[in-house]
Amino acid sequence: MTHPLLRPWQRFADRRPETAQFLVFMGVNTAMTVLQLALMPVLKAWFNGTELVDVPFQVMAIGDSFVFDYPAGALPEGGGGLAYFLAVQLTIAVAQIINFFLQRNVTFKSNTNPWRAAAWYAVAYVVITFVAAVAQGFYKTPIYDLFIEAWGLGATGETLGDVTTMLINAGISVLVFYPIFKVIFRREPEADGAQAAVDAGPVEAGVR
Repeated sequence: MTHPLLRPWQRFADRRPETAQFLVFMGVNTAMTVLQLALMPVLKAWFNGTELVDVPFQVMAIGDSFVFDYPAGALPEGGGGLAYFLAVQLTIAVAQIINFFLQRNVTFKSNTNPWRAAAWYAVAYVVITFVAAVAQGFYKTPIYDLFIEAWGLGATGETLGDVTTMLINAGISVLVFYPIFKVIFRREPEADGAQAAVDAGPVEAGVR
């Protein structure tokens, strides 16, 4: 039985199921963005305390730049090195693992094979990782330069840069994942076996 406080939402969902589904999707994504914003500074501070910040991570060259472009050295003079890369990717990975279960079970109420869905989700995660990495090559350095150098905000500017990059990543995730989720998190009609058994009635042994 639906709780009285949820009945208006349920009526809305019955009238506009697609809109309701998208709103729930956005709500879950917002929660995951908040999680990333809370987790990113913790992981970044932890990795920055290691020697990984001085290890460059620049792979998959495209012309004079890289898809994953994290020069050695702390921001903004450097690119954060392997420390920044790991902080970003672990933050996104944790959020996306939680996101998988919430979107599948809450938003889309999918009843398809979970392992197949997980495999396609992993493919989508790789796609979003590359798309976000390419996009970050255009906005990462200018954003940190603006907050830290141009505005002179120092550590606060670095935090604002983290928040801005996470929000941009979240926006890209919404654009990439929603149409993919519509496919991999389908809800297939369920055979009403119990009702069919009731309609057929009991089978008595020896009756011809």
